[in-house]
Amino acid sequence: MSSAALASGRTSGVPSRWADPKGPMEPRQLQPDPSTVASFDRMWANLHNLGLDPTTGGYNRFAWTTEDAQLKEWFADQAAAREMDLVTDRNGNQWAWWGNPDELPGRGLVIGSHLDSVPSGGAFDGPLGVVSALAVVDALRTRGLVPDRPIAVANFVDEEGARFGIACAGSKLLTGALDPDLARRLTDSDHTTLAEAASAAGHDVRRLGRDEEVLARVGTFVELHVEQGRGLVDLDRPVAVGTEIWPHGRWRFDLEGRADHAGTTRLEDRQDPMLDLARLVQTARSTAEQHHGVATVGKVNVLPGAVNAIASTITAWLDARGRDEERVRAMLVDLRRDFAPVTEESWTSATSFDPVLASELSGLLGDDSPAPLLSTGAGHDAGVLAAAGIRTAMLFVRNPTGTSHSPEEFAEPDDCHAGVEALTRVVAHLAGGR
Repeated sequence: MSSAALASGRTSGVPSRWADPKGPMEPRQLQPDPSTVASFDRMWANLHNLGLDPTTGGYNRFAWTTEDAQLKEWFADQAAAREMDLVTDRNGNQWAWWGNPDELPGRGLVIGSHLDSVPSGGAFDGPLGVVSALAVVDALRTRGLVPDRPIAVANFVDEEGARFGIACAGSKLLTGALDPDLARRLTDSDHTTLAEAASAAGHDVRRLGRDEEVLARVGTFVELHVEQGRGLVDLDRPVAVGTEIWPHGRWRFDLEGRADHAGTTRLEDRQDPMLDLARLVQTARSTAEQHHGVATVGKVNVLPGAVNAIASTITAWLDARGRDEERVRAMLVDLRRDFAPVTEESWTSATSFDPVLASELSGLLGDDSPAPLLSTGAGHDAGVLAAAGIRTAMLFVRNPTGTSHSPEEFAEPDDCHAGVEALTRVVAHLAGGR
């Protein structure tokens, strides 16, 4: 399938949003060869229907579901087509190896990302990194490169945390950042535990936890990801190198009231936690502005949840982030004064990627000038691995809408192909070979 066909948005099997209504941006640098473009385009067209909600145009790809199993099967088929050795670790993460990592412990070069999504999520967040990584293997083989170190393409499970509430669960379990007993007890909105869901999918949940054998194989991890903002649009560049992930956390607020009849209860007699929820949303916004961060109440559970009933209890989840850890923590100090109880469900400190490697890759990817360096407020598996001491880097591909976690998330075909070429250069540089 040609790039021109993809850009038209008229091909069957490709979402129409693959075509930007404003028209294509001018391609810059990093042009891959036609066979690599064809490889990427075939995989993208083959993958995109899995988990697609035709009503919203978004994707529902949640951990340990039928859709998740289909995505893992797709990944396994891609590994088999390339005669790569597929390993599923004790936490459900998939690793497709080109070369034997046990012959050179600690030297494996891993690329990849995740395939799961948030509810009604975009097409590019995660899958762009996995498809690009597989296309890189094809590109290197087409060019006749025999790497000096083993290369793996990784598909991390449950990166978004959309079903059980913990982001990057697969990589956190792998590195020991998430307690396996806690993970097994996590529940979804239907009160199904992670242990029950994973067991039903055929995974042995007794083995969840830090996987020393897998970690011993990984020397460097490079994750390509669609940018989840407008940094590259403002810079008018297709690809950037990541520098750090901002500190971020998630908190649960339990707001108590008293259930009652919506039609017969006088206003002065009500104990309506919806008023507290409204105040929480407004206070979170104003507090974030004061501390130069961002705060979002994006998930709410209301009981009993009837149109004609006053709520008895409301559970609301807050996501707060910012460049400065002290300011993010200060947001919660302010909120705790007015709302209780508040439970911290997760916290991730600022994570820096290897600065020497980032500078090296910036120069490598700049044909006319170094590729730009960008920090991000979005969490990634790369951040978890970096925090665990693994040499890690990220590449970002331009998103002209600046929108993510939404069907409006987008990347131009030419920019996606430029991302593949950038990652190919990086892997060829880091893997050596002949």
